[in-house]
Amino acid sequence: MADMTNFSRNDIVEILKDDRVNDKLFESADEIRKQYVGNDVHLRGLIEFSNICKCHCKYCGLRSDNKSVKRYRMSPEAIIECARNAVNSGYRTIVLQSGEDNYFSKDILCEIIKEIKIFDTAVTLSLGERTYEDYKAFKEAGADRYLLRIETTDRDLYKIMHPGSDFDNRLRCLKDLKKLGYETGTGCLVGLLGQTPESLADDILFFKEIDADMVGIGPFIPHPDTPLGMYRHGDFILALKVMALTRIVLKNVNIPATTAMETLNPNGQILALQSGANVIMPNVTFDEYKENYEIYPDKFRSGDRLSVEEKIKSIRRTVAQDYGFRKQ
Repeated sequence: MADMTNFSRNDIVEILKDDRVNDKLFESADEIRKQYVGNDVHLRGLIEFSNICKCHCKYCGLRSDNKSVKRYRMSPEAIIECARNAVNSGYRTIVLQSGEDNYFSKDILCEIIKEIKIFDTAVTLSLGERTYEDYKAFKEAGADRYLLRIETTDRDLYKIMHPGSDFDNRLRCLKDLKKLGYETGTGCLVGLLGQTPESLADDILFFKEIDADMVGIGPFIPHPDTPLGMYRHGDFILALKVMALTRIVLKNVNIPATTAMETLNPNGQILALQSGANVIMPNVTFDEYKENYEIYPDKFRSGDRLSVEEKIKSIRRTVAQDYGFRKQ
């Protein structure tokens, strides 16, 4: 295997193709994780507050064309109450996630952010593509982080998977977020139809190029009510390898053990934590809404905070007590 501190694009491609190096790769990623971010695992309380979306992404069960979804939109008061409950349970970061729902204007979201910041918590937003003015207003209201996955840096594949969307606007959003001082998160799907090891290598190098603070890697899981519903899910091990390589290349970023990994493998999050990950995002949304936020079917439910903490302690890791910003 190539020098772990300096992978070239060709090195990454070869590692992705060669499963003989997997054990060494995962071990090295775990060592680098320990060296750069320590043994703490950061828990982020995820609130999925609206499953209404104007987009047409071919892989996503929330796509506007899917008429079988039971749509919902939490009220601002319910979102704030949900956040209060999560903070009272010990979460130091709240993640507000939704489809691209135009109802939630800049002003409405700013008021929600301001109210949640009163609880002494970091706030992460995952709301999709917005204007520079919106992002600026959210930051001024108190938002700390923003998640916007690129999903793939292959322009042709991006265009196929995101009808009506503009790759360059996605890039613009990520640049705006960095410029405004957000901790900026991105990431990719592994296993999309037409994806290659070369395009995955480009994804990893893109994360480094933009100096991403957080990177989420998830295997593609088909939803039956989407155009990709008949295709095979992404490979768990390949997704784990992309995640491990991301840790090795970017060193000190925050990387979640994603729900999608646990959906494909009963020990997916444990294996991810042992291969470079240092974050888990338990879903703290009110139960009446959870089952309807179905990006893909049979999504793993993380359970209560206590069960998540037990999982972390079972591999001799510790639950972080701070806000979980990127270590410098």
